[in-house]
Amino acid sequence: MSESTYDAEKLDQIITYLRNHEKRISWIESHLSFDHDAVEENNFHLALPTNNISEKADTLENQIGQFWFAKTGIVIFAIGIIFLMTFPYKNLPPFVPSLIGYCLCGAIFVLANHWKQSLHFISQYIFGGGLLLLYFSTLRLHYFSPSPVIESDSLILLLLLTDSIGHIIISYLRKSYYLMSSGFILLSVSVLIGNDNWMIFSALVIISAFSVYLKTKLNWDSLNSFSIILVYLVHLIWFLGNPLSGNTLALQNPPLLNIYFLLVYLSIFAAGNISGERGSEESVNTVLNSLINSVFCFLLVMLISLTRFKNATAVTELVCSLVFLTISALYYEKRKSKYSTFFYAIIGYSALTISIVNTFPKPDYFVWLGWQSIIVVATALWFRSKIIIVANFVMYLLIFFSYLVLEDKIGITSLTFGAVALISARILNWQRDRLDLKTDSMRLAYLGSAFFIFPYALYNIVPKDYVALSWTAVAISYYVISVILKNKKYRWLALMTFLLTVFYVLFVGTTNLDPSYRIVSFMFLGIVLLAVSIYYAKKKKGSDLQNN
Repeated sequence: MSESTYDAEKLDQIITYLRNHEKRISWIESHLSFDHDAVEENNFHLALPTNNISEKADTLENQIGQFWFAKTGIVIFAIGIIFLMTFPYKNLPPFVPSLIGYCLCGAIFVLANHWKQSLHFISQYIFGGGLLLLYFSTLRLHYFSPSPVIESDSLILLLLLTDSIGHIIISYLRKSYYLMSSGFILLSVSVLIGNDNWMIFSALVIISAFSVYLKTKLNWDSLNSFSIILVYLVHLIWFLGNPLSGNTLALQNPPLLNIYFLLVYLSIFAAGNISGERGSEESVNTVLNSLINSVFCFLLVMLISLTRFKNATAVTELVCSLVFLTISALYYEKRKSKYSTFFYAIIGYSALTISIVNTFPKPDYFVWLGWQSIIVVATALWFRSKIIIVANFVMYLLIFFSYLVLEDKIGITSLTFGAVALISARILNWQRDRLDLKTDSMRLAYLGSAFFIFPYALYNIVPKDYVALSWTAVAISYYVISVILKNKKYRWLALMTFLLTVFYVLFVGTTNLDPSYRIVSFMFLGIVLLAVSIYYAKKKKGSDLQNN
């Protein structure tokens, strides 16, 4: 076989290989409904790497000149048109500015269609600009003029809504999430101008649901993130007085139901973000959407509740807590989610805390907050979330120190914090396999808290003459618990509590206690310590005999 024949066969093999790959890529593109125009629209340009700095500079120059300048120029032109439409023309009939705007819209649409093939990316941009100009031309029929063409508020609102909905329909048909974003904005502006509460809430529900639909059908994650921010921002603007309708900036006196609409938005966005294979790793966009959805909703609910419905805050925050915790449970069960479950759960616990504080008087709510910590530990074990366990321990300490600072006199309530610490440690030990804990750090943290809390609480509760006796009783209780549970950690708690009692009796009891109580304290503590010593001696002797 000659060398030329060999080279020809190799070349045919390479060509066949490339054709096969081209067919596979074409099949994948058709299967995924891949749109080359969308690629060009979003500027996903493939370029071979260049080693020459001059070539790289030329490439960057072309990118700036061709694409960046096009976007910037159209934006600047659109702003100029907006100024043109809002300018008061005193010497012209009131319909002329809108008529000029409609004529410009027609020219822009014709030009966009003419450039559809030759300058597709510019055609897309100016088409979007034409849609915006169409909306402002309609807006000009009623606003920005001392003698409006259309005086009826209802009629202009109907026209603006029709324009906005048409914008959204066109955006969907052209599969452009940039146009869809502007369509959502125009619809929001329209309902704010209308200034009807139920129309605003309904429109925000529709935007939430449709953005979730587009995320699911077209994988428009960025639009979904934008919609979350837009919906809560529009609700906030409405609550702040809705200046777009001509009102002054001041808090509304809204119906209580508006808070529950916030929870509706929250649930819709959460449902759209929950799709995915169970146990699969969450994407950055999923985590981000869960974060902004949960935080924005909670902050708005809290703001509106505390400023306008203080008497109903306990109920609204309790409902809020139930919704958030339900969503976190669904995220865990359906996705085995780690971060989204944490966001919704921790905010649900926070809402429950606010509800408790607004339901019970001080210091009773500290008792309930302490028991809430046990609920958090239990649900965190169900979620297998170490993050929630750690966060709950920090919150537990913050609540306890808040109690110490805010309460005038430390009372029997403080003992509940010690009990909560012991119960939490026991639950963690009971279900430690669910968290795959490699160390006892969190259990030791709770037990350490109990070690300090019980002596401190009893020091403030019982008379000074009985402090040593009460501490000794706590130490004995630890020994009893260690025998029942067969757990040596409680024996260590007992030993340390006895040492603490010894120091108290030696350094405080010898000088500050009444002589009769001093005698009782010394004798009782001495007898108990001797009994403990005998217990350990017999235990060691029995262990030695067993080994021999």
